[in-house]
Amino acid sequence: MASFPTTALAWTMHKTVLRLAWLFLAAPLVCAAGKLGSYNVEVHETSVSGLSSGAAMAVQLDVAFSSIMKGAGVLAGPPYLCAQGSLFVALSDCTSAVNPIDVAALVQQTKDSAQRGEIDAVANLANHRIWLFSGGGDTVVEPSVVTALEHYYKKLVTPANVVHRTKAGAEHAMPTLAYGNACAVLGDPYIGDCNYDAAGKLLAWIYPGLAAKRNGALRGTLLTFDQGDFVAEPAAHDMADTGFVFVPENCAAQKPCRLHVALHGCDQYPDYRYFANGAFVTFGDTFAQHAGYNAWADTNDIIVLYPQAARSAPLFAGVLEVDRNPKGCWDWWGYDDAAYATRNATQMKAIRAMIDRIAK
Repeated sequence: MASFPTTALAWTMHKTVLRLAWLFLAAPLVCAAGKLGSYNVEVHETSVSGLSSGAAMAVQLDVAFSSIMKGAGVLAGPPYLCAQGSLFVALSDCTSAVNPIDVAALVQQTKDSAQRGEIDAVANLANHRIWLFSGGGDTVVEPSVVTALEHYYKKLVTPANVVHRTKAGAEHAMPTLAYGNACAVLGDPYIGDCNYDAAGKLLAWIYPGLAAKRNGALRGTLLTFDQGDFVAEPAAHDMADTGFVFVPENCAAQKPCRLHVALHGCDQYPDYRYFANGAFVTFGDTFAQHAGYNAWADTNDIIVLYPQAARSAPLFAGVLEVDRNPKGCWDWWGYDDAAYATRNATQMKAIRAMIDRIAK
C-alpha cells in the first residue's frame, strides 16, 4: 500500500522469499544530487499537502509550524496527534476507524503542546485555508477519519476556511486528471486516473486567484538535492539521501515566489521497487513528476518542495524481513522520535530547515 502501515502480522512477516530475493536483486536509485537553492520566497507564504502518511505529516507541519503556514491540503489523513505514539492506534482508530476519534481531546492536547512551547501558538491557525479529500471507495483510510480531521480543524480554524471534498468510488491514491491506475484500483503507484485534479484544487483553495496551469512543456525544472544537508545520516531517520524540488523559471531568476511542500505516501519513496507490466519499476521521482502540482506551480511562481522519506534498514531472521518502517512512511506515530509531531522531531526539523534554506 502506498500510505499507512499494514496489519501487525504484516509488520513482522510482510514479505515472502520472493520479496527477499527481490530486495537483493533491486538496485538502489542513484541520483547526482546538488545543494538545495535559496530563492526570493516569503516564508509566510508557505503551505503544505500530502497523501495519507504524507497527509498526516502535512497536518503535523501545518500545526507545529503554523506561524509560517498559509494552509494545508490533506488527502486521506487523520487529525493531529491521532496515533498517540502507538502503531496499534494508528492502524485501528486512525485508518480503519475501529474506534471513534476523540477530536475534543486532540484539540486540547494541541493547545497543551503549544503552551509547553513544543509547537507554534494555535492562534496562528485561525486564518489558515484547509482543503481535505477523502475517496468514497478508499479501503485503507475510512472517510470518517477525514471527517474527524475536518471537525478538528474547525475547532481551531475559521470554519469557512475549511472544505472537505469527496469523490465517489475513488480508492486510496493521489487523484489526478489522467495519470495512474483506474480511479477505483488500489495498488502501485498509488496515483489514480480519476479525472480529478486534486493538486490543482488544493493549491487554488490555499492560494485564491491562481492563473490557469501550464499546458504542454513546463518552463520550470525538477531538481534533486542532498537531504543530508538537513539531517545527519538520513537513513538513520528513514529519510532518503535525495529530495526533489520543482523551481519555476521566474523563481530561478529570483523573482518573488511562494513555496508549497508536497509529501508522498508510503511505498512512494525513491528506492521503492514494484512489479508492473512484466518488469520491476523503481518509483524514483514518480510522485514529483505526476502528482499534478508542477503545471500549476509553473504558471503561478510556486516552488514545490518534495522531501523524501525512506524505508528503514531491514533486519533478517531466516526468510522473514523485519523492520520498523517497511513501507517508507513518514513518522506520524513515533517510530523515529517520541516527539514526532513537534517542532523538535528529527523529520520535522529537517523539513523546516529545507523551507528555511529555500526562503532565505
